[in-house]
Amino acid sequence: MKTIDQISFSGKKALIRVDFNVPLDENFKITDDNRMTAALPTIEKILRDGGAVILMSHLGRPKDGPTDKYSLKHLVPHLSDLLKQEVEFANDCIGEEAVNKAKELEGGEVLLLENLRFYKEEEKGDKAFAEKLSKLGDVYVNDAFGTAHRAHASTAVIAQFFPDAKYFGYLMAAELQNAEKVLNGSAKPLTAIMGGSKVSDKIQLIDALLDKVDNLIIGGGMAYTFAKADGGNIGTSLVEMDKLDLALSIRQKAKDKGVNLLLPLDNVIADAFANNAKTGVAKTGEIPDNWMGLDIGPETVKVFSEAVAESKTILWNGPMGVFEMDTFMVGTKAIADAVAEATEKGAFSLIGGGDSAAAVAKFGMTDEVSYVSTGGGALLEYMEGKELPGVKAINE
Repeated sequence: MKTIDQISFSGKKALIRVDFNVPLDENFKITDDNRMTAALPTIEKILRDGGAVILMSHLGRPKDGPTDKYSLKHLVPHLSDLLKQEVEFANDCIGEEAVNKAKELEGGEVLLLENLRFYKEEEKGDKAFAEKLSKLGDVYVNDAFGTAHRAHASTAVIAQFFPDAKYFGYLMAAELQNAEKVLNGSAKPLTAIMGGSKVSDKIQLIDALLDKVDNLIIGGGMAYTFAKADGGNIGTSLVEMDKLDLALSIRQKAKDKGVNLLLPLDNVIADAFANNAKTGVAKTGEIPDNWMGLDIGPETVKVFSEAVAESKTILWNGPMGVFEMDTFMVGTKAIADAVAEATEKGAFSLIGGGDSAAAVAKFGMTDEVSYVSTGGGALLEYMEGKELPGVKAINE
C-alpha cells in the first residue's frame, strides 16, 4: 500500500483530498468535527517533514455554484485551532487566487481551498478541472475515504497527473486495513449486525457477507420486511412490499451456507412516530393494526447481545431502531454496550460509518470499539467487493 510513510515531504507541496464535509448549525458552527480530526495525523506528518499542505474538500451539495452556506471559509477558525497555527484560505479552488496562494506557500504552512463542488466539473470527473487542481501541488495525497467510492475529479481523476507521486493518507490506509481485517483476516466467530430501514440498501452487502460470517443479525426497519415475508402482522411498520421474496431468499441462502440468521423475536411498538407516543411490546409478526415497530424488544436484545458476546470479530452497520428518539434508542444502546463489552474482552469491532457511527458517538462509546469508519457508503461498497475509484487511482 502506497502511504505517506514512504516519502519525505521536505520542500514539497502536498495537495491533500480530505473529507471536511462536516455538519454546521445555523451560525456556521461545526457540530461534529470527527472528519476534521481524522485528517490531522496526515496533515501533521507532512508539516513535520517540512512540507506545505494544500487541502481540498467538498461541503454539502451546492446546486448553483458558490453559496455562502457551503463555503469552507467557515471551517478555517476551527481548523486553525486544531492545527495550532494559522490556516490560509483561498476563495476559489482553481482560480488565480488559489494558484498564487499555493505558489507562495512555504514549508510548514497550510492552505485550505474553497469548496470543490462549487464547480459542476468536480462531480462530473472532468479531466481539465482535475488537471488545474493538480498544478497546485507536487504530491497528491488522498485521505478522503468518505468519497473514495465516487469517481470525482479530486478523488480519482486527478491521480493520473501524479504518476509517481500519489499516496494514501493515514486515514485512508487505516480504513482499508480495518475493512480487510474483517473481510479477509477475521478471527471467528464473525458476526455482522445489519440495521437501518431498507433491505434493498444492504442486499449486496448481505449477499457478500453470507460467504464470510457465522452470525447475521438483522434489526431496524428492514426486519419488518422479513416479518411480513413470513406472513406476520406488522401494523404500519416500515416495509418494502416488493422485497418480500428477497427476504425469503436471504433466509434460505443463510440456511444453505450454515449462517446463523438472527431476526427480532419482539419489538417495541408505538401508536405514532413520535418520542411521546404510546408504547408497548409485541412479538414479531403480531403487531396490531395502526401500531408500528420502532425498536427491538427486550427478548431480542438478550438474544442479539448473547451472539455478540460470543463473537471474536464484529461488523456493525445500521441501528436497531429510531435511536434519534430517546424512547426508541434502548435496543441500539444495548447492542452498542454488547459490542463494547466484547471489544474489551479481545474482539475486533468495526463500526460501519453513517448512523452506526452517529449512535456510538451519541452514547459516548467511540473509544470503546476497535474502529469507527468515517465513510458509510464507501465502506459498504468496499465490503460488497466493489473497486473504489479513489483507491484504484492510487494503486494504478
